[in-house]
Amino acid sequence: MTQVPTTHRRRGRVRRAVPFLAAATALVAAATCVAANAGPTRPTAAPRVDGNRVDVPVQGGTATIDTATLRVTARTDDGRSVRLSDAPATAPGTPGRITVSDGAAHWSYSGSGLDFTARPDHGRLQITAAAHRDTTLNWPVTGTDPAADAVQFPRGEGLSVPVHDRFWNSPAAGLAGSDADMSSDLSMPMWGYTIGGRGVSYLVPTDIGSTLHFASDRGRLHTTTSHRFSRANATGDYTVTFALTDGSPVATAVDYRGWLAQHGQLGSLRDKIAASPQNAKLLGAFHAYLWGDARTPDGIARLKKLGVSRMWLGYDADDSPMSPAAVSAAKKAGYLVGPYDSFANGQDPKTSDSPTSTWPGTVYPDFCVQSPDGKPLSGFHGRGCYLSSQAFEQAEPTRHYLADRARQMTANGVNSYFLDVDAAGELYQDHSAAHPMTQAQDRADRLARMKRLSGDDKLVLGSEAAGAWANQVLAYDHGSTTPVADGLWKLEKDKQAWGGYAPAKAPGTFFKPVGLPADLATAMYDPRYRVPLYETALHDSVVNVERWELSFDKLPQQKNTRALLAMLYNIPLNFVLDGPSLQQHGAELAALQKYFAPLHQAAGAQPMTSFRYLTGDHQLQRTVFGDGTLTVTANFGATPHDGLPGGCVDASLRGEHRAHRLCPADVTG
Repeated sequence: MTQVPTTHRRRGRVRRAVPFLAAATALVAAATCVAANAGPTRPTAAPRVDGNRVDVPVQGGTATIDTATLRVTARTDDGRSVRLSDAPATAPGTPGRITVSDGAAHWSYSGSGLDFTARPDHGRLQITAAAHRDTTLNWPVTGTDPAADAVQFPRGEGLSVPVHDRFWNSPAAGLAGSDADMSSDLSMPMWGYTIGGRGVSYLVPTDIGSTLHFASDRGRLHTTTSHRFSRANATGDYTVTFALTDGSPVATAVDYRGWLAQHGQLGSLRDKIAASPQNAKLLGAFHAYLWGDARTPDGIARLKKLGVSRMWLGYDADDSPMSPAAVSAAKKAGYLVGPYDSFANGQDPKTSDSPTSTWPGTVYPDFCVQSPDGKPLSGFHGRGCYLSSQAFEQAEPTRHYLADRARQMTANGVNSYFLDVDAAGELYQDHSAAHPMTQAQDRADRLARMKRLSGDDKLVLGSEAAGAWANQVLAYDHGSTTPVADGLWKLEKDKQAWGGYAPAKAPGTFFKPVGLPADLATAMYDPRYRVPLYETALHDSVVNVERWELSFDKLPQQKNTRALLAMLYNIPLNFVLDGPSLQQHGAELAALQKYFAPLHQAAGAQPMTSFRYLTGDHQLQRTVFGDGTLTVTANFGATPHDGLPGGCVDASLRGEHRAHRLCPADVTG
C-alpha cells in the first residue's frame, strides 16, 4: 500500500466471470461433509480397458477416456451421459498400447512425447500427462456439453456465469478471448460447470504453467486449459482431476476443499489461533489503513470512543510510520496493528522512491531476477527490478536481510504484518547463474519466509490476494474477495478520475470517491454473478478482505451491495481512514462493525457449509456456517421476500430466537 505502488499492482491479467441459471438451488454438499473436510468416497475398482477406451470408476458414475482423441465422457449412475472434455484441436498423436498396473491405466503418444496415466482418486478421475520434451497441450476442452448451463471460476471470491449470458459473451465483459494464469490470476486452480441440473468440477494441482482460456462460440462460453511443459521451469508433469457434482454453483469449491484436506494442505484458523493467540483478534475485526491524524494515539482513541471493539489497522511504509505510542494505544484498545511491507522490489538506494524498495549493500542489483537474455526483470511500472526470493533465501542464513527488515519494521511493537505480493503471485523464473530459480522454487521460498513471520515471529500475517496455496501460512488477505475485471486497471491509471498520490496525508487514490462504469460494476459487483467459492473452500482458514485500494467508501454506489456481500459471506469490510474521514464516516464504521463482530466471532473460524439462491433471480441468497452456528439471508433486490426488506440482511445465531437485521442504507445514509 505504498504511496508509489510496488510490484503487485499489475493484476491486469485476471479475467471475468458468469452467473448461474437454475432457480432456487441448494449449493454445498452436506454440512457434515464440508465441516469434516471429507472428499468423495473413493471407489476401489481399477480402470478397465476396451480397445482405445479406458473406463475409470468415479463417485456417481463412470468416466471414459478415448485415448485416440482424448475425449472424456461420463455415464452417471442413473444413466445420464455427460461430456467432460472434447478432444483438443490438435491431437497428441496415435496412442500406444494401454496397460494397467498399480490401479492406473498407462499409455503414450510417441509423436508428441507425452505419457499419460489415468486413475481413480477419492472419487475423482485423475489424469496426469508427463512430457519428454518441451511442448504445450491445450486440453481439457470443457463446457461444450449442450446441456451446460453455467461456468464457475474463482476470480477473486468467485463468479458463476450462465454460458449463454449476453453480457459475458460480449466485448464489454472482456471474458471471451481472455486467459487466466492458474497460479496467479485465479485464487484457486479450479473451475466447474453446471450441466442440466448436475455438475462437473475440474482441479489442476499442477497450476504453475497452466492457463484457463475463455472462448465464446455462437453466443456460448466454453473453456480450454493449456499447460506448457518446460524442463527448465520444472513443469514437466500436468495433472487434471474430473469429478461429478450435484450441480450447485459452489460444488467445485467443495471438491477443492476436499482435495486440500486429503493432501494435508488445508489450513485452520483455529490451529493458527492456538499457535499464536493474537490471531483471535481477527475475529470480529474490520480492517483499515490509516493516514494522517488517524495514525496517532488520539486517532486510536477516537475509534475506541465510537465503540469499535476490534480492528486490524495498517499503515504505509512512508516517512510517517505509526509511533510506539500509537501502536501501544492500538494494542491496548484490543486491535491488531501492523506495517505494509514488500520483499519483491529493489531500487538503487540513491534514487529509490519507496522505503520498501531500499535494501542494504548490493541487494540491488545483485538480487534482481534475470530474464533469459540476462537483463534484470524491470519492477512494477519500470521501477528498479523484481527481487529473487531464491537470492534472499541463499543469503538469509548469513546476511539476515529479511530478518533485519522485519525487525526494523516491527521495532515499534506491532503485532501484525502485511507482506505485499508474496501470496498473490506473479511467480518468477530466474535465469541468473548466481541464484537460478523455477516458479515452483519461488513459491516455496515465499512460503518459507511467510512461515517465519507467522510461525517463528508470531505475527498475524497477511498478504495481497492470497492464492489458496498460501492458506496455511497466512491469517488474512487483502484482495481475494475482489473479482477484479481488467477495466479496473484502466480506471486506476486515470489519475484525474481515480485520484493520485497527493496530498501526502490523504492521497486521492485512496480517498477520492469514484463511480464505476456500468459494465465494470456488473462484472465485479452484480450479486447475480457472485458466488462464494473462496469462502466455501477456505472461510475457516483465511480471513478474506477486499483489495486495499477499494475501501468501503471508495465506491459509493456499491456500498449497499458490498455490505450485504460481506455479511452474507461473513467477511470483514476494509476502510481507509484519516482524521476527516474518521470524523465523517466513523459512526457508520462503528455501527457496521457492531453488527458484524458477534457474527464473525461466532462463525469466522468455522467453515461455510451451505450457500443457496432462494429465488430464481438470485436476489435472495442464504449462507450457513458450521453446523448451523450462523445462518445469513441477504436480499439484494428492491422488494421484500418472506418479511426481509430489499437491501437488508438477517443473521441468526444458533440458540437465539430472533434474527439480527441490518439494512446498510439506514447506516450509510
